[in-house]
Amino acid sequence: MAIFLDENSRIIVQGITGAEGTKHTQRMLKAGAKIVGGVNARKAGQELDFTEFSPEAVLTVYGTVAEAMDKTGANVSVAFVPPKFTKDAVIEAVDAGIELLVVITEGIPVHDTAEFWAYASAKGNKTRIVGPNCPGVISPGRSNAGIIPADITGPGPIGLVSKSGTLTYQMMYELRDIGFSTAVGIGGDPVIGTTHIDALEAFEADPETKAIVMIGEIGGDAEERAAAYIKEHVTKPVVGYVAGFTAPEGKTMGHAGAIVSGSSGTAQAKKEALEAAGVAVGKTPSETARLMREIYQKL
Repeated sequence: MAIFLDENSRIIVQGITGAEGTKHTQRMLKAGAKIVGGVNARKAGQELDFTEFSPEAVLTVYGTVAEAMDKTGANVSVAFVPPKFTKDAVIEAVDAGIELLVVITEGIPVHDTAEFWAYASAKGNKTRIVGPNCPGVISPGRSNAGIIPADITGPGPIGLVSKSGTLTYQMMYELRDIGFSTAVGIGGDPVIGTTHIDALEAFEADPETKAIVMIGEIGGDAEERAAAYIKEHVTKPVVGYVAGFTAPEGKTMGHAGAIVSGSSGTAQAKKEALEAAGVAVGKTPSETARLMREIYQKL
């Protein structure tokens, strides 16, 4: 099985006619994703030929998410929308009732993200938002919604949830001999739609996910909260990695989510919290992969 995304997922792309939307639609189709249409209000009615990448992929561009869902039966949207338009795109998708919305866009003002996250919550959280500023969700061999490379690993029993896109790819490659049920890149912005805890809960409930890798990074307290959740609710083995052990204190590393305040948010503090919850924590991605391999061999 998989979480959030599987072979039955029907995907639309908000911003399909832009350079990034077009490029990654091609890549997702090559990975076997069922992409059924696109959305761009200014180019509604156009048909885009992606048959080079998937035999039946002549995709219609619709004016709204609601219309695209009505005409195609889509239940997943991937948003490649410029930052200043992303809030409106998310609200439109939430109003349409899409089940899963993957927001790839980076550089969205935190105020906008907080606003659309609160809007989705007020609507009952019927739309699961992944991101923003994330690589997306992949269930290898089944579907791919986002920008995660599909050729670096295959299906298997490990679940992966990660703040970092690049480290998502590295961990998938390091453990390619075992494979993954689903990899979820949640993004590293201060406000995100799906958290470590959300993914941990889903992996715990998935019978085919046997072990979990959780990748965090300095800044905030998401990893500490995830550690508390693991201690109380997760029975499957979890291996962790926290990026930023060598980061200078008080510095922003990479993006606004990675800000350390005093001892709070440091890699060491997060490592200690995770280890106290029974999580094996590696000091490098390769060591983390080795820890997972050792644990998996004993299952």
